[in-house]
Amino acid sequence: MVFGFLKKNNTQNKNGEIIKESMIVVDAKVRDKFEAIKMAGEILVKEGYVEPEYIDAMFERERMLSTYIGNFIAIPHGVGESKKYIKKTGLSVIHVSDGVDFGDNNIVYLVIGIAALGDEHLNILANIATLFENEEKVKKLIQNPSRKEIFDFLNGRI
Repeated sequence: MVFGFLKKNNTQNKNGEIIKESMIVVDAKVRDKFEAIKMAGEILVKEGYVEPEYIDAMFERERMLSTYIGNFIAIPHGVGESKKYIKKTGLSVIHVSDGVDFGDNNIVYLVIGIAALGDEHLNILANIATLFENEEKVKKLIQNPSRKEIFDFLNGRI
């Protein structure tokens, strides 16, 4: 299964699935945003989407500018030079049940780690913004979800 709305736009990852249900963690407990980012990056590494060095690039991006995008969502990703550490386009999702502050009291419940080849990140970012634009739907999703519920949401089934 691929990231649903990307499939509709014919930008499916040529190297396989963009996200698998196993790349979603629910009810994570983290001390701070960097622990959440590390968790998201480690999934991408474990699943073969990026090299371990990509996690440092995700931290660097966050130090430069918060990846909080609104509606309780953050989208950590690497800086431009980190493209060399990406093997294939993929996403990971960390659901933080208690929320984590991404700065300026912006509380995040879904951390979506992004690794994208070429310019695929532009379409992914645009589609994430569209998918998560309805605050009420997001609030419903973040209340005690299962992996399957998050996966189905990302695939346009909810």
